[in-house]
Amino acid sequence: MIPPFPVYLFDLDGTLMDSAADINGAILDVLASRGHTGASQTQLRRYIGRHLLDTFGDLGFTGTELEEMIADYRRIYPQRRHAETRVFPGVPEMLAQLGGRKSTATTKSSATTRVVLEQFGLLAHFDHVQGTDGFPAKPEPDVILESLRVFGTAPEQCLFVGDSPADMEAGRRAGVRTCAVRWGYGDLDEMARWTPDYWIDSPADLVRNIPAGRAVFSID
Repeated sequence: MIPPFPVYLFDLDGTLMDSAADINGAILDVLASRGHTGASQTQLRRYIGRHLLDTFGDLGFTGTELEEMIADYRRIYPQRRHAETRVFPGVPEMLAQLGGRKSTATTKSSATTRVVLEQFGLLAHFDHVQGTDGFPAKPEPDVILESLRVFGTAPEQCLFVGDSPADMEAGRRAGVRTCAVRWGYGDLDEMARWTPDYWIDSPADLVRNIPAGRAVFSID
């Protein structure tokens, strides 16, 4: 059973949105422009939620070329207009039923996150939108701590929901409770190493034990 929390933070890609086809499609376009054709969608899925420095760096790119590739990705990805991205089943219903205040904690920028949430009809469910803006990406805890600062909330009053080892590590380092989802892109064994407080198999699991109609909750 997951108790109600005053604040919920959500990772975006792999947690709320099935966006792998667009993210990896843009990465593959960037790689192809550099003559690199050895990567696959399957290989790249495990990097979703991590910084592009990790993705391109692990493929052997360094220095100025790596920075240029990140710039190319940031140009190409929006051009796809999220055409192959979908909301995971049950997410809109979960967000509508879930009480407390809600924010995001994603490696995307806040501006891009807001665009995605608005395009898919989810923005109205969020009190704040927080992306990675000028500070280190997960597994560093900065994006989580920024939402806590905005809300004026103590870490123990927050549940962070994500699908990757980087999410679970960032949550632990921020001092918040963590909830691992099993439908995303992350390696479950690697996520388990960070001992999430909760595991869920569907978005409905997050609200199954929460009374309907409650807008704000408190915990001891």
